[in-house]
Amino acid sequence: MKDGVYYFSRRVPSDLRSHYATDRISFSLRTKSARDAEARGLAHAIKLDEFWFKLRMNGGQVPGHHRLLNEEERSRRPSPTMVEAKELYLRLKGVGRPKTFYMGAERAVEYLITASGNKALLAYTKSDATAFRDALYARKLGTSSVERVMTTIKAIVAFALSEEGITAPNPFVGVYLNRQERAEDRKPISLPDIRSVQAKCRELDDDVRWLVALISDTGMRLAEAAGLLVSDFSLDDPVPHVVVQPHPWRSLKTTASERCVPLVGEALWAASRIVKRSGPEFAFPRYNRADRTNANSASASLNKWLGKYVPAGCVVHSFRHSLRDRLRAVECPSDVVDQIGGWTTAGNGQGYGQGYPLSVKHRWMAAASEYISAEHGATK
Repeated sequence: MKDGVYYFSRRVPSDLRSHYATDRISFSLRTKSARDAEARGLAHAIKLDEFWFKLRMNGGQVPGHHRLLNEEERSRRPSPTMVEAKELYLRLKGVGRPKTFYMGAERAVEYLITASGNKALLAYTKSDATAFRDALYARKLGTSSVERVMTTIKAIVAFALSEEGITAPNPFVGVYLNRQERAEDRKPISLPDIRSVQAKCRELDDDVRWLVALISDTGMRLAEAAGLLVSDFSLDDPVPHVVVQPHPWRSLKTTASERCVPLVGEALWAASRIVKRSGPEFAFPRYNRADRTNANSASASLNKWLGKYVPAGCVVHSFRHSLRDRLRAVECPSDVVDQIGGWTTAGNGQGYGQGYPLSVKHRWMAAASEYISAEHGATK
């Protein structure tokens, strides 16, 4: 006891002295109550006895430690390769899953093979996992994207090892991710730049520019727009609109993404050009095959062209940010904005009913179009 405070004190057994820098363990029990000190001292004594028992067993190692495989032995032991693990994972876990599930797994494994090769699962080490993480960041992926890819790889490895009855550590578990690091925010495109791009679209007047113009005044996601059919456009309706719906070649991000978007301004011009063109079933044939919309190809080509006319940091997706700002500027209610853009609105009540009629959404879209024209001059 010191100054009325009780202390715990216990001599280290001689056979365990080599594990300690002192021959006695002593520390404050942080109480002046004899009753509390007795209870706390007993609890610490029990913990010490358990710990010392473990230290005495095989020099502190768990029983059977000598039978664990070392790294070299693990690399020689038969186990599926990463590609084989991915195929097993998709075959069993992919039943009934959307194409995005398959695409995510394929992309994650492709990234890993590029960084570390197609090894047997037991040959991957923690250094492979951390090098993989660094390679993902080197691709300029944001932390959320890196985390998504790492989670997919962890799931594939864990599932394959479990299915093969292999008990071994998963090296992709516990890899540190810097959650302070953020992907560069996508900037909205200013109104003057939107009008400049739209004018250039009219001047060039081809299918690539129709796609840009369509997105610029609807705020659709690039994949949504690129995967449209000509039949998705309804220009003879009292409210011209486009139906955004899932197709076998292109799914939608969320259930809220399925919607009808009124066509105004340059989007209506682009839609009329698409519908008048005879022949193809797809609105944008160059970015579609029977089984897949190549949104990555569309993104690369559109952003390369768009970069000549907008500030650094602005991409095709920036039109989506800009539309939301334009609708805010005309004081459009937020739940109407969500239904126009296919954003999910919080709250249980939002799931009731069929949502706003086209005429209401058209009124706000027209106001946003008039706003940009009034502020910066209409395209002739």
